[in-house]
Formats: sequence, structure tokens, C-alpha cells
Amino acid sequence: MATLFSDRDIQSKLSQLPDWSLNGKTITCTRTFKDFVTAIDFVNQLVEPAEAAGHHPDLEISYNRVVITLSTHDAGGLTEKDFALAHTIAALG
Repeated sequence: MATLFSDRDIQSKLSQLPDWSLNGKTITCTRTFKDFVTAIDFVNQLVEPAEAAGHHPDLEISYNRVVITLSTHDAGGLTEKDFALAHTIAALG
């Protein structure tokens, strides 16, 4: 099982991800696109890195807005898996 990060570790990792914020035991990022098709194209870009990492984000899609939420559910909070995937997502267009 993955090791949970301390509050200090979480804040340190979040400082490297300016578009992400802490929300309880999760980190979230909201992306807004010009339309629904572009938002879905972005969601489709998440499939390969999530599958490769064996770690899948929770997604909320509302027309041109996508909310991405990460947490390591089996560990009960935030681990390296979440921040590694967040960095990968942050690098996507």
C-alpha cells in the first residue's frame, strides 16, 4: 500500500502545482475549454497516462469545464501516486 503524505509534504508538493488545490483528502484542478468537444478531447488525453500509472482520477464534466480530483482511495488520502499523476496532467495541453 502507498504511504500517505503528511500535511507538510502535501503543501510542499502543492507548491509545485499552482493550478491544483487541496480539498480534504484530495487534490483538485479545474480546466475550462472553449466548448464541450475540446473538453472531451482533454479527458481522452487522460486515459493513457492514468492507465500507465494504474491510477485513475475522478472526473466531473460540465459542458466546457472538467474538474479533476485525485486521491489514493485504498490508502485513505494523498500519496506520491496522486502528485505524480497531477504533474502529468498539468503538462497536458
